[in-house]
Amino acid sequence: MTAAYVEPGEPVISRPETTPPALRVALARVAPHRLGEMERQKDEAITQATRTGSLRPIAQFLETWAVAVEIARVPASAARLRAAEHTARTVDHDDPAWREAMDEIRDLHSAARESLHRE
Repeated sequence: MTAAYVEPGEPVISRPETTPPALRVALARVAPHRLGEMERQKDEAITQATRTGSLRPIAQFLETWAVAVEIARVPASAARLRAAEHTARTVDHDDPAWREAMDEIRDLHSAARESLHRE
């Protein structure tokens, strides 16, 4: 089987709806290694919502994973995030590269969040 070529800046999948099932299916396509993490966080959000009587934990869970999928569905963005996360984990916090990596991570998340709210 041959995978279709996708330009690095183009999404490899359509943007999913912001529902747990749709986000799970999308994540399985673009970052399957994160499915366990997503399921754990979903369980935590439901537990916290039950304890507090608030839907805010569930809304935060959906927002977090919609942003994660938004980044992961564009190969160039996913690669930038992986590189920045690697740098942030491996250089000293006093190193200017650490601040640059953290800024890149923040910028990618902000751009993804803005993109979700625009469309």
